[in-house]
Amino acid sequence: MPIEICAIGGFSKTEGNSVAIKIDEEVIILDMGLCMEDYIRFTEDREDVQGKNYRDLLKAHAVPDYGFLEDWQEKVKAIVCSHGHLDHLGAVPFAAPLFSKAPVVSTPYAIEILKSILQDEKIDLKNRLIPLNLGATYTVSEKIKVEFVTITHSIPQAAIVVIHTPYGNVMYVNDFKLDPQPVLGKKPDYKRLTELGKEGIEIVIMNTLYAHAHRKCPSESVAREMLKNVMLGVNSLGKGMIVTTFSSHMARLKSIVQLGKELNRKIIFLGRSLNKYVTAAERINLVNFQKDVKFVNHGDKIQKILKKIEKEGKGKYLIVCTGHQGEPKAILSRLARNELNFHFDSGDVVIFSCQVIPVEINIKNREKLEQSLRKTGVRIFTDVHVSGHGALEDHRDLLEMIKPKNIIPIHAGAEKGRMLAEMAAGLGFKNTTILSDGDKRTF
Repeated sequence: MPIEICAIGGFSKTEGNSVAIKIDEEVIILDMGLCMEDYIRFTEDREDVQGKNYRDLLKAHAVPDYGFLEDWQEKVKAIVCSHGHLDHLGAVPFAAPLFSKAPVVSTPYAIEILKSILQDEKIDLKNRLIPLNLGATYTVSEKIKVEFVTITHSIPQAAIVVIHTPYGNVMYVNDFKLDPQPVLGKKPDYKRLTELGKEGIEIVIMNTLYAHAHRKCPSESVAREMLKNVMLGVNSLGKGMIVTTFSSHMARLKSIVQLGKELNRKIIFLGRSLNKYVTAAERINLVNFQKDVKFVNHGDKIQKILKKIEKEGKGKYLIVCTGHQGEPKAILSRLARNELNFHFDSGDVVIFSCQVIPVEINIKNREKLEQSLRKTGVRIFTDVHVSGHGALEDHRDLLEMIKPKNIIPIHAGAEKGRMLAEMAAGLGFKNTTILSDGDKRTF
């Protein structure tokens, strides 16, 4: 049984991404993601990871079930996370101790995010944390090497993970898009992907979140133009302007900062998660916002700066804050509820540079937030955004580059897996295996 796959999470539903690869008597775990909808419901706060233990989170279905690996537990040699989003990395503080001898390997930015979470939650993780640059390899054992290939996504330093084994290469392509004009970071490494296709890919485990969408995902440069059209194209003279987006989306934040400077507004970042993700990025020189942005993330200081903004005039400031999904405890919801030293006036501009993540709790929270905002007479701009996830035509292009022998869909349920399988079969890739959480297969 040369290569065995255990589907842990992200196969029966979209979240909690995790899969194990067994090569002879050695196991690699790829991703340890939170199940965000259940996690939000459990913690009632989406802004950050909260200090909970694995057992409680498992009962709440908020983390992957590593009981599926009971027979493999002592064989785990490494935990490899593809990038820093919580549905791929967020379960590490709680689940990695189950495999305490296994190092956690991820991109430098993802490791910095993980360090911030561990520090904030006062978690003493025994697993070694190993940053691996894009384009580099990490030797797990005599039989296994891990390679990170550059890919684009909505967070810096997302990687395609390649597991090199004596029995062939396994490629883990979870969150990705094929962006020819990224705002931050490098283009996808098409040269290396083509080389790997020629070397041979035994198995690709592939994101299918947008397998239903017959299109190519637009570039992040398109989102920058969408923002420019709103931020510079509407009459906001003397009016407040608030933008909210994903705290980890450094490319989007870079565009927002640049446009705020063009407006000659003082830029304020409000919220803990914004501070956490930007600080992690600045520690490894991915961005340098400090010279242009004031960061405020604690209650008294937030009240103080908002009072100053009201006094000096909202038209002089650009506020970037947390709360894009309508999270009740995030800054934007608190502003809408008049809990802070700030009030909205008719004509103020509120920009959601994001889409609503389509789970029930987020949909309800955003509806409630937008209803509150509309009552104040503000101008609301929604969906000023492009996705970080490739759609079906991106899947097609990638498959034609890497030419895998076997395809396993992940990051969605079986219905979207079948959509990918149908498209792949039309290209001549007949071997698509649709798994559910807990399934094991040998290749």
